[in-house]
Amino acid sequence: MTGPNGTPATDGTAPANGTGTGTPDSTAAAHGTGTGTTAGPGAAALTTPLGTFGFRPLDPVADGELVHSWVTHPKAAFWLMQGLDRAEVEREYATVAAHPHHDAFVGLRDGAPAFLMERYDPRYVELVGLYDPEPGDIGMHFLTPPTDTPVHGFTRAVITAVMAELFTDPAVRRVVVEPDASNTAVHALNEVVGFEPVAKIVKPEKEALLSFCTREQFRAATGIAV
Repeated sequence: MTGPNGTPATDGTAPANGTGTGTPDSTAAAHGTGTGTTAGPGAAALTTPLGTFGFRPLDPVADGELVHSWVTHPKAAFWLMQGLDRAEVEREYATVAAHPHHDAFVGLRDGAPAFLMERYDPRYVELVGLYDPEPGDIGMHFLTPPTDTPVHGFTRAVITAVMAELFTDPAVRRVVVEPDASNTAVHALNEVVGFEPVAKIVKPEKEALLSFCTREQFRAATGIAV
């Protein structure tokens, strides 16, 4: 499974900085990251003017219907799961759940499911042989589902919460994403939180823009102490 950086119209890549496909404030976003652990992410929640954001592990079966509706939406094309039925989506995320270096989470806004986040260890997932990993690297993807009632600034709040969550792990020094090279909306969104484009790389499913964001770059871009 792969994704955009993460956001369907904004960053992910479908998993992969994966980013998504929509606009920064209205459609799915995809962004890729991960730490290679199977435990849930840090307990700290991020409170913003748009609500309090948190995370819980994705349950492939219990969350199957909801996640299927998110990842197969036409505006989530960068997530690269178009055409899959619910059972196939559940199997994809069961595979992620069983993987020692890949995790998936349901992102929460004020306690309600609101977006999707994946993290992965780029030494073993997504980017094997495509760049030289450094100690403390983690990959990430995120997806904000399309909506008929977009909230201005929501996707930016989501990627900020995702990054803050990843940096709750003291071992994480740098987040790595690989959104589709053509997904300019997500590139702009990534830069807002501190990502720096490094190089275009060729993956089996796409040409991607490899980008990095260190803990220091995130802090400088957002003012959030991590």
